[in-house]
Amino acid sequence: MARKRTTKNNGPTPVESLRHKDKRKNIPTEELRDFVSEDEHAPKTMLYPRDPSLDPQLVWKGKDEQDQTDLAVPVVPIYIQEKIHPRALIDALPRIEQPCENQLNLFADFNGLPDEFDQRVDFYQHDGHWSNRMILGDSLLVMTSLAEKEGLKGKVQTTYFDPPYGIKFSSNWQVSTRKREVKDGKAEDATRQPEQVRAFRDTWKLGIHSYLSYLRDRIVVARELLTETGSVFVQIGDENVHLVRCVMDEVFGSENFISQIAFTKTRSLVASEFLTTTADFLLWYGKTRELTKIRKPLKHGENIDLISHYQDDKGKVFTRTEGEKILSSDPTAKLKPFMSDNLIRNANPEIEVIVNGKKYVGRYRTTQQGMRQLALAGRLLETQNQLRYKFFLSDYPVSTYSNVWDDVIGASDIIYVVQTNTKVIERCLLMTTDPGDLVLDPTCGSG
Repeated sequence: MARKRTTKNNGPTPVESLRHKDKRKNIPTEELRDFVSEDEHAPKTMLYPRDPSLDPQLVWKGKDEQDQTDLAVPVVPIYIQEKIHPRALIDALPRIEQPCENQLNLFADFNGLPDEFDQRVDFYQHDGHWSNRMILGDSLLVMTSLAEKEGLKGKVQTTYFDPPYGIKFSSNWQVSTRKREVKDGKAEDATRQPEQVRAFRDTWKLGIHSYLSYLRDRIVVARELLTETGSVFVQIGDENVHLVRCVMDEVFGSENFISQIAFTKTRSLVASEFLTTTADFLLWYGKTRELTKIRKPLKHGENIDLISHYQDDKGKVFTRTEGEKILSSDPTAKLKPFMSDNLIRNANPEIEVIVNGKKYVGRYRTTQQGMRQLALAGRLLETQNQLRYKFFLSDYPVSTYSNVWDDVIGASDIIYVVQTNTKVIERCLLMTTDPGDLVLDPTCGSG
C-alpha cells in the first residue's frame, strides 16, 4: 500500500514582536532640527554638587581642582538619525517569492504622537510609544540629556557600565573585526586619523589620574538616572579594581556596595611571570541597598567540584577516587555523590551520640535528638573521631550563584579584542530587572 504523501508547509514562520506599553518624550529627528525651539536648542548647564567632606576618599592629581566647583554638564538635545524597527529586520531576512496584498509599511512610524504637525514638532512636551535607542556621543552628555531633557532621571532600573580599564594609554585600538591582535606602540594598530589620536591623548594626558576623573563624573550622573530599587554594574580589570571600588564607594556610599563578582574571561594557558590572569570583575552597587531589586537566577546540575564521597544503594561509602574508578569501569553503577559538611558548632554544649555502636562526643549544630534523627536517616558520615553531615547533591538539583562566575566563558563568539561575553551581561540583567524595566549601557563597550 502506497504511503500517503504529505505536503510540507512552505509558508512563512510567524514572528511576533514585543511592544512596550511605556511612553517616552517626543524626540526631534535630524531632519526636524530647525523646528526645535530656541529654548530647547540652546544648551543649559546641569550642576551636580561635589561633596569634599566625604571620608574616606581616594585622592588623585587634579581632583582638588575639580572639587572647587560643581560638576557642570551641558544639557543638549539628542537628534534621531535613523529609526530601525526590529520586526523589519526579521521580515527582511527571507526571500519574498510572492507579493503580499495590503502589506503595511514596515518602516511606518507608529509613534503614538498627535496627528497635528505643530504638536508633533513640539518636542519634549508629548509622550510617544517607547522605542529602544542606540546613541552616538559622549556618555556624560548623553546621560545628562536623558536625565534632564527626556525625563528619565530616577527611571533606569539597571546600568551596565563597561568603561575603558584605565590601562595602556597609547591610543591604539582594534581597527578591523578581522584582526583581533592589537599591540600598543605598533604603527599599524594606530588610527590613520590624527585628530582622533590628538583627542585621545588629550583625554588621557594624565594617565590614571585623567581616567579616575573621567570615571567619577560619569558614575555621578549614572546614579541620578537610577530608580531607588536600581543597580549599577561596573566592569573592570584587576589592575584598577581597587581604585574604581574606592570611587564607587565615594559616589554611592560604601553602605550600598552589594558584591564584587569575578568572572572568567579566558582559560589562557600562556605562561606568566607570576600568575596567569583569567578573570575580570564586576562591582555591583545599589542606589539604595535595602531596596535593591534582586531576582536570584538558579543553576541546574551537579557541581562535581563539591563531591567528596559516593554511596551505593546499600549505604556503603566510597571515597571520591574509589567511586570514580567504579563508575569508569561500570557507568551504570548506582552511586550517589555527596559532600561531607561540618557539624561542629563550638558555642553549643557537648552532647554524646552513639552511631553503629561507637560513641562520639562533640559540640554539634543540633540537639541530641536531632543527631539521632540524622543517624536514622543515614545522613551521618563517620570519620576517625568526629561525625560529618552527608549533603547529597541530589537534595538540591538547583542552586544559586556565588560571586565567582566560571561558567560564562565560551558562551558566545568574541569578535572584538575587549568584547565582553554576553552571558555576563545577561546574568546581571536577569538578577536585577523584570520584563519592561529600563536598562542603560552608557558605553556599549566602546568607552
